[in-house]
Amino acid sequence: MHKLLSKQTDAKMLMLGNEAIARGAIEAGLAFGSTYPGTPSSEISANLFEISHESELCFEYCTNEKVALEVAAAWANSGLRSMAIMKHVGLNVAADPLMTLAYLGVRGGMVIITADDPSMFSSQNEQDNRYYGKLAGLAVMEPSSPGEAKEMIKYAFELSEKLQEPVLFRTTTRINHSTGTVSLGDMAPVKKIGDFTKDPFRYVAIPAVSRKLHAKLLEALAQAKAISEESRFNFVEGEGANGIICNGISYGYVSDAVRELGLAKEVKILRIGLSHPLPEKMIGNFMAGCKKVLIAEEGEPIMEDAVRGFAQKIGLSVSVEGKGADRFPILYEFDPAMARKVIANCFGATDKALKAVDLSDIAPIAERPPNLCAGCSHRATYYIVKKAAEGLDTIYPSDIGCYTLGVLPPLSMADFQICMGSSITTSSGFSKATGKKVIAFIGDSTFFHSGITGLVNAVFNNHNFTVVILDNGTTAMTGHQPNPGVDMNLLGLSGYGRVSIEEVVRAVGVKNVTVIEPFKIKKGIEAVKKALEYEGVSVIISKEMCTLYGKGLKLQSSRRYMVTDKCKNHRDCITQLGCPAFSTSEGKVQIDAGQCTGCSICAQICPENAILPIKEQKAER
Repeated sequence: MHKLLSKQTDAKMLMLGNEAIARGAIEAGLAFGSTYPGTPSSEISANLFEISHESELCFEYCTNEKVALEVAAAWANSGLRSMAIMKHVGLNVAADPLMTLAYLGVRGGMVIITADDPSMFSSQNEQDNRYYGKLAGLAVMEPSSPGEAKEMIKYAFELSEKLQEPVLFRTTTRINHSTGTVSLGDMAPVKKIGDFTKDPFRYVAIPAVSRKLHAKLLEALAQAKAISEESRFNFVEGEGANGIICNGISYGYVSDAVRELGLAKEVKILRIGLSHPLPEKMIGNFMAGCKKVLIAEEGEPIMEDAVRGFAQKIGLSVSVEGKGADRFPILYEFDPAMARKVIANCFGATDKALKAVDLSDIAPIAERPPNLCAGCSHRATYYIVKKAAEGLDTIYPSDIGCYTLGVLPPLSMADFQICMGSSITTSSGFSKATGKKVIAFIGDSTFFHSGITGLVNAVFNNHNFTVVILDNGTTAMTGHQPNPGVDMNLLGLSGYGRVSIEEVVRAVGVKNVTVIEPFKIKKGIEAVKKALEYEGVSVIISKEMCTLYGKGLKLQSSRRYMVTDKCKNHRDCITQLGCPAFSTSEGKVQIDAGQCTGCSICAQICPENAILPIKEQKAER
């Protein structure tokens, strides 16, 4: 039995924040979950997907976040509890239906997880998705710990049903990926069968209907504002002539800092958990007794600007500080030491932090930049394309996935990248704007997510560039989740269809389609050269299972390679491939047999044929 299905309701369990959110949804009686995987939210989906095979929960990995939101919206408007899960940039993809769904509303509770990523640990930006709550007119909730996340997600479903609107549940990486103690509660029974009541003049968003629905949304927002004033997730603690208003993970940093700085009797704290709409009266009352108020919020100064507005509205002359020099930054996530320093500076306290340990006599830790795994098929594909394109003036638009690491030397095979699917669409622009040979790289999951429409556009407008689809049989970057091209039988799961990328590509009108096996270097180079010569849109599908995925399925080859005495130290294996299984010792190239996967691409490019399988070398001796 999955650990999150435990019925020991009097027990406590250590959980990742994402596990706590999944457990909370189960306790709330979640009927349906949907997602397109994206870090830092991925583990929520992974756990619910596993649970769906042991319970009455229905869960789907969807082609993109827009699809995930729309499917979940149908469940919610059939009177069932649903949840759509995505990272912060995923909500950009889902923003189109989000804005109008806010007008339509929901009948069953619907929660939309938006996992923001301050400091961009795994993202291309650090946008603050609280703005989506303001933009759409929806309630936003923000937990401060894994334990609270579990309880808050349950309340979010109740709030959604009370307002008859979706609720945005905003987390950050530090909440998603922290571990904390979580108290287990009762699991509500799952309502499995819903019913949709036809009402076109509520659910069909034509202008005449939407005008009325906008007024209804504003009524729900006013109701949410009244609820925010009384919410148990908005509370004051402590006392003093100064105050700090905080949300999310910043509450933990603030609480610790106030205690450690000895400010408990001088600074009171207002923690905001239901952060949109803000509790204006509560904030006004809190500020009325303060000489100075500090706003601690990661990301944009959303609360800070609102609090200043509240103060002006009721005629308070209290000093409100937040972002700025010697205060909290907009950039990146907070940390305890930084929060303590800012609070000390703001309220004139002495930061008695422990003196840093002198490490001047210790050599710095060697940097370990991210790299494609040993045996990654993307490395072989990049090598093949680079060799096939030698002598051409090329531009390489890339996309979102493991393969984006191709930007790093020695591969250096990414020149431009914006968001999911942009490799193909930007190639359309670059090819006509520059006249150069443009080669786009996109993964299999990303192709299904948002690459198909760009390819259709390119065919229709008769563009001239090459698309390389890196098909490694899984959604690798976020943890090997399925996508429409995955063979689910390998996972022991039946009842799924499978979509052929090659058939899709041909169906949208691409005439020149080539499938290669990237570990066959010579044949790959020849095939790619022909594709690059084609005038028009050509597509190369590079098919090879992700090496880590294959290892997990026990499909990986047991063959390993070693560098023999034939080596003349040309180092093509290192300087052209950059495989992490290689190193040098005493001026000699070596292969770490523990990392080597037996892909053989190094052996194929070695000018002396000095790299041989370990068993073959022993036999030769």
